[in-house]
Amino acid sequence: MKALVTGGGGFIGSALAHALVSEGHEVRVFDAFITGFRENVPVGSELIEGDLRDVDAVRSACRDIEVVYHQAAIRSVPRSVDDPVLVDGCNVRGTLNVLMAAKEAGCRKVVYASSSSVYGDNPEPQLREDMAPDPISPYGVSKLAGELYARVWSKLTGLPTVSLRYFNVYGPRQHKESLYAAVFPAFVSALLAGEAPEVHWDGEQTRDFTYIDDVVEANLRAASATEEADGKVFNIGNGDAHSVNEVLDAVSKAVGEWIEPIRTPRRAGDVRHTLADISEAERLLGWRPASEWQDAVEATVEWFRSGAVTR
Repeated sequence: MKALVTGGGGFIGSALAHALVSEGHEVRVFDAFITGFRENVPVGSELIEGDLRDVDAVRSACRDIEVVYHQAAIRSVPRSVDDPVLVDGCNVRGTLNVLMAAKEAGCRKVVYASSSSVYGDNPEPQLREDMAPDPISPYGVSKLAGELYARVWSKLTGLPTVSLRYFNVYGPRQHKESLYAAVFPAFVSALLAGEAPEVHWDGEQTRDFTYIDDVVEANLRAASATEEADGKVFNIGNGDAHSVNEVLDAVSKAVGEWIEPIRTPRRAGDVRHTLADISEAERLLGWRPASEWQDAVEATVEWFRSGAVTR
């Protein structure tokens, strides 16, 4: 198979690109390196440096491709509040460009990376795909718009698409991006440096943290799913939830160091709880998470501790 991974220099995209290369597939990576890193791109893949907002560059990237794994995006909720125009251009117009280019190139399928942020601050104990989306950040709006474009493109043009709503992905290669860092790399990096980690809000907000290996497997399953999955969205989570305070405890144990955190206010766009109902992904994609919480936390910490850059 010849696959295109947009955002292949980023956290999730690079993990997926590495997995595809290791399985013997031809892999092309497309990345503008706004948030990704060249060192994440696997040896053995073809790299095209380009911006999703440049439709001609996207067309070139899709040429001769069978499956597009559209992972590229500006992913941070806080950054979307600070710079909504950038997020809209990359995540919404960029996704439309990918769908148009994939159809023109005769691609077999597009697997689109969406987000649990589309649900907003839903009070239901477990989030299902049939619930009405209610995003509360520009990032969530942009991911929902991408889902809708993917579904419409399947109906209008016959291009098969599958959208995956990721729930708080963590693991090796997740980068510490200062103000916009996700909780795992922020905690691990601070503790390994002997610094106090920051805990936003009261730390009792819970998330369905999903290990990167499980997310990669979900993408691979989506690419080979039957027609029944075309145009649909699927929750990709672990099916359980941990508070931010629990994450700090687990990371501290794995690092072997406890430092009292700095408590800061709630960030704009943050929701209180997320928990995925993953039964539809199991039914139509044949996917379930395989990772164990403590093992995954320790593997994540060890990657940061080693300073590894795997190519």
